[in-house]
Amino acid sequence: MRSFFVPALAFASLVLTGCVSAPNAPTLTLQTSKTPEGYVQCVLPKLEKHGITSTVTQNSRHAKVLLTSKIAADDVLEAYKSQDGTKVFLYERKPLASAITPSRIEQAAKDCQ
Repeated sequence: MRSFFVPALAFASLVLTGCVSAPNAPTLTLQTSKTPEGYVQCVLPKLEKHGITSTVTQNSRHAKVLLTSKIAADDVLEAYKSQDGTKVFLYERKPLASAITPSRIEQAAKDCQ
């Protein structure tokens, strides 16, 4: 019984780690020549095409897109105005199974670069 319990507990810990841990650093950082507003106008239709709902807050120097997640806490896409255009940060929680390939959110963010 003990020989079954230890590997099962280790496996459960690994599976839950991807869903429970909060990212401290962005999962993706991009630089674009677009304004924050222009970047958000590009990325929103791409996300909506995949059925990803979002809430946008913005001002003249910053845009924040809160992306609803069915798996974990919501993902965040932020665009800040910089000297060279806009700096984009994606904070996304990925399940371990999808950590190998880019997510739809990550792909949309890159397409609008």
